[in-house]
Amino acid sequence: MKDYDPKMSFSDQAAAIFHDHRGDETGAVNFLKSVAGAGPVLELAVGTGRIALPLAQLGLAVDGIDFSPEMVEQLRTKPGGRDLHVEIADFVDVDVPGKYSLIYIVWNSFFNVLTQDGQLRCLENVAAHLTDGGCFVVEAFVPSFLHKLDNDQQVQAESIEAGAVRIGVLQHYAATQTIEQSHVSLSREGIRLDPVAQRYVWPSELDLMARMAGLRLQARWGGWNDEPFDSSSDSHVSVYVR
Repeated sequence: MKDYDPKMSFSDQAAAIFHDHRGDETGAVNFLKSVAGAGPVLELAVGTGRIALPLAQLGLAVDGIDFSPEMVEQLRTKPGGRDLHVEIADFVDVDVPGKYSLIYIVWNSFFNVLTQDGQLRCLENVAAHLTDGGCFVVEAFVPSFLHKLDNDQQVQAESIEAGAVRIGVLQHYAATQTIEQSHVSLSREGIRLDPVAQRYVWPSELDLMARMAGLRLQARWGGWNDEPFDSSSDSHVSVYVR
């Protein structure tokens, strides 16, 4: 995507419309609490606190990292949002103080790292900040659906209202394992583009990079509620240990 800067995807406009509820929050928080031990806990790409805040409400000490001040500003406006320690930084390389019994990243945010080298550095950074026996949890989509696209493209109506229409457009580049998307909003006020680019990885590649970083796969599920992971799964929740 020419002239794309990842910060474009998490600007003040994006923060204002960010989905704080996907419907899976209870399952995600309960799952993470079950593997966190006594804590502390660190969320990569903490965003507006969709998962971190309810997890902290269960009594765990939760820190966060996010490179978007606008997203973190939204987090601060919520109950408990000012109690979380959040670093404004790129989670790939940031050296946070201390170690954590659980580090996690959700909702495909790991794919926002656009190179394999960057993804591997992220995993190495995670391993360096886990306690002995600590866990790293990744939630991400399984990219099998991309092979079903027509000419590696997709156009989809995301919402249709009387005064506004939101359309998602996607281009897939199999050779580089990247997708480029834009959420296009059409309304009486005009046109707004919300672009995003990602480098996806198959679970097997993620496992290999994790091993290179000193982590090993402990368990993999098809969702937050311990759904079995199999060839029909469109997402995975993977647990790695040091």
